[in-house]
Amino acid sequence: MGRLTTHVLDTALGRPGHGIRIELFRLEGENRTRLGETITNDDGRCDAPILEGEDFTTGEYELLFHAGEYLDRQGIKGSEPRFLDRIPLRFGVANADEHYHVPLLLSPYSLSTYRGS
Repeated sequence: MGRLTTHVLDTALGRPGHGIRIELFRLEGENRTRLGETITNDDGRCDAPILEGEDFTTGEYELLFHAGEYLDRQGIKGSEPRFLDRIPLRFGVANADEHYHVPLLLSPYSLSTYRGS
């Protein structure tokens, strides 16, 4: 059974990004449908898969990380407007039977992602 998971690592501070709100959207052409929301735990992970089972299908998705709120709580003040605030990660799922892990490595002025395991 396939599933979608994520985690956030604050690379500037060298620790998990806890308390980050993440929204999930399904993309179909120009349409963007909100599927849900979660918040990262103390380990920077979600307590359960973001999407799994019959709800996890092939297609295009977007994870929207509300990083600016997190950076503000860390006392990291950037420029106004903030360089990174809400971070959309758009990706495709070709095989809904597989595990897709889409993490975010975050700092106030850079980000990175990859398909993990």
